[in-house]
Amino acid sequence: MNFGIDDLPVRDELRGKSPYGAPQLDVPVRLNTNENPYPLPEPLVERITERVREAARHLNRYPDRDAVELRTRLAEYLTTTGKHPLGRENVWAANGSNEVIQQLLQTFGGPGRTAIGFEPSYSMHALIARGTGTGWISGPRNDDFTIDLAAAERAIAEHRPDVVFVTTPNNPTGNAVPAGTVLALYEAAQAAKPSMVVVDEAYVEFSHGASLLPLLDGRPNLVISRTMSKAFGAAGLRLGYLAAHPAVVDAVQLVRLPYHLSAVTQATALAALEHTGTLLKYVEQLKAERDRLVGELRGLGYDVTESDANFVQFGRFADSHAVWRQILDRGVLVRDNGVPGWLRVTAGTPEENDAFLDAVRELKKEQSA
Repeated sequence: MNFGIDDLPVRDELRGKSPYGAPQLDVPVRLNTNENPYPLPEPLVERITERVREAARHLNRYPDRDAVELRTRLAEYLTTTGKHPLGRENVWAANGSNEVIQQLLQTFGGPGRTAIGFEPSYSMHALIARGTGTGWISGPRNDDFTIDLAAAERAIAEHRPDVVFVTTPNNPTGNAVPAGTVLALYEAAQAAKPSMVVVDEAYVEFSHGASLLPLLDGRPNLVISRTMSKAFGAAGLRLGYLAAHPAVVDAVQLVRLPYHLSAVTQATALAALEHTGTLLKYVEQLKAERDRLVGELRGLGYDVTESDANFVQFGRFADSHAVWRQILDRGVLVRDNGVPGWLRVTAGTPEENDAFLDAVRELKKEQSA
């Protein structure tokens, strides 16, 4: 007898759904998950080892439940790089930005409440909404993947969502959202409900512009979410964090699991924050490589979305999955991101990017032959 998920008494809204994930294939070049391609520098690895060794001596005890030292250092990082003063009371940390989003939806969403995002955008917003019993509303975008502000304001006024998600730079398209648009959406959200507005800045360190952290002033219902997975090159660490009014930080602690951040996670993140100068130099290299990819792809005749992230969306294809397979056959894994007619490639090392560009040049030659 075959027995599967559908035979279990799972919630109706989970039936027929697929878990989030990207193919993890053994190929020479993997440019599909927006990871930082550079390994952590050896001095940082040594510092992590030192901090973890010290933490290991006390693993018989629970970790700092409130992650006081980590939140203090994160606030200092945001103050320095975001040009906006923040204190520990403005910052909360969790196991990846996905747990941050989950805690926000557990606190401000849930059964009988709704959230809106402007799609295509980060698919985990909708998935976590579903997982927390929060109704999901797909908001509009223009053909160039910018947010259709007038339509978005109408959608907010009509649906009166409890949570509004704005992703900038947007994943999977790469384009940034102007501060004026975020402000307009915030005002629309407060007029309709009021509701929480969550700005997902997972890729902001790669942006041509500045962080929206200064918008927090005078806006207690605004939250900015960040991660150490991308710019810090620490995807394996799983450390995300938010900046907001202290009342928001107090609120999410109502749903956090006890001692949710391990002592090892906190120690590793603290070591990484001691090396921000070195790590952000890699960011500059990746920004240059991203811009090179944009230029080369456009030179080959592809349509390319403006990118402020560490990846590039390119197209357009009659059958994007077939093109994805043709690139994979040449040893390069990119992302079929579900946007019809488009694919997404992560900015890798110069050698990885050369391999990708060689692959798409071959495809162009075949198509023109």
